[in-house]
Amino acid sequence: MKIETIDLGFMGTEEIIASFLLVGEGSAAIVETGPTSCLDNLMRGLEDNGVAPEDVAQVLLTHVHLDHAGASGNLLELLPNATFYVHEVGRPHMVDPSKLVKSATRIYGDRMKELWGEIRPVPEDRLVSLSGGEEIEVAGGILTAHYTPGHAYHHLAFHEPDSGALFAGDVAGIRLPGQSYVRPPTPPPEVDIEAWKRSIEEMREIAPASICPTHFGRFGDVSRHLSELEQRLQQWLLFVEERMDEDASRDEIAFELENMGDEELLREGASPEDTDRYSLAGNYEMLVAGIIRYVQRQQEKKK
Repeated sequence: MKIETIDLGFMGTEEIIASFLLVGEGSAAIVETGPTSCLDNLMRGLEDNGVAPEDVAQVLLTHVHLDHAGASGNLLELLPNATFYVHEVGRPHMVDPSKLVKSATRIYGDRMKELWGEIRPVPEDRLVSLSGGEEIEVAGGILTAHYTPGHAYHHLAFHEPDSGALFAGDVAGIRLPGQSYVRPPTPPPEVDIEAWKRSIEEMREIAPASICPTHFGRFGDVSRHLSELEQRLQQWLLFVEERMDEDASRDEIAFELENMGDEELLREGASPEDTDRYSLAGNYEMLVAGIIRYVQRQQEKKK
């Protein structure tokens, strides 16, 4: 099986959102569709790799967020033989994306079309539900689905044992090519730090040779990568909790965390332009909002 990374050119910027193309024995599969706004780049990526659209038999989605799965409904006719695989909790949002769109619109407002493009449903007969543990035959090989909540309740990671690649969606964080810095993507509404830590341990137990976050690429220093992600998740949680206890506003916390995060990023060798690219993959206002929501849920449970 050959694995290629297709750069979806999100918002005209290189190496922000990836789709992973798996090719072998006359068939192909993709992991992640990206948003509809990147659909032309996805189809061009298939063509550049010599893959005919009708040869794509499987589309595997780590979760249903629009930057990962938003183009699915618009691919139905373009990939006529493809079956779409998604976690069972995310499946209803593929069949009827209205709640997903409504939730995203609260966050992105009038930028919805610019960022994500049109969102269309996927009919039941083109979907397969997963819960984790399934082995899926793709491109002459096997992918194993692993349930990895934390970023979202319905998150999956897919392991390809021959190459050792783990397609990790958002649960392995945001890390851009040429960088060592790992940023936790913690947007609302489903962030669960404790579940995320368990998923990091699950990824350690899988022991992949490389880790492939959708934002962006493929990295071989798996142990260091996961340790940095885990440490930063805990660091951010403690920081947000402390500032909430001091009655800081969400905007204040986001501003302070951005300064702290960008300083760390620059210390690890990034340029100021790289900080902007990381923010395109996950901006601090949204990331802080997700952690605040998690803290508030934990506090409510203690009452």
